[in-house]
Amino acid sequence: MSPHRAQLAGGAIAALALATALGGCGFTPLYATPGVSSGLASIDVTAPHGRVGYLLREDLDDALGRDKSTPAAYRLELTLVQSRGPRGLNINDVAEYYDLGLTVQYRLVSIATGKVAASGAVTSQVSYDDTGQAYADIAAAQDAQGRIANDAAQRIQVQLASWMHRQAQGGD
Repeated sequence: MSPHRAQLAGGAIAALALATALGGCGFTPLYATPGVSSGLASIDVTAPHGRVGYLLREDLDDALGRDKSTPAAYRLELTLVQSRGPRGLNINDVAEYYDLGLTVQYRLVSIATGKVAASGAVTSQVSYDDTGQAYADIAAAQDAQGRIANDAAQRIQVQLASWMHRQAQGGD
């Protein structure tokens, strides 16, 4: 048997052993829980004003898999707090890069009852370079806004999926 073929066989055996071990311990993927995926798809995201708010709503709609053909069961209300700070000052006290921070507080409101079903907050931070070139700096700042919105959306998705999972299991 060639060394390459032996590596493939060893990898297949390891994958099979891992699958068997996970199956035996009661591991269930989060999205395998009935109601989690469909519950996430029934969340209507309310977009905060501004570019980051718009990008965050777009990323959340994608992450949650919003099914616009069915009525929403929940409304996700978002409040954003953004910060931007210079870092890495050069010898002339000019920033060489910036930190962009975002804190998103969210409330998941049941549309049927109007009551808050879940709430939480996520914080994200990204950096971007300042080149001293106007167009490049605008492009870098906009890229950072896209990255920070995407990161916050993923964090919110995980928290909401975890909440949906607990609901499906009869938790709080």
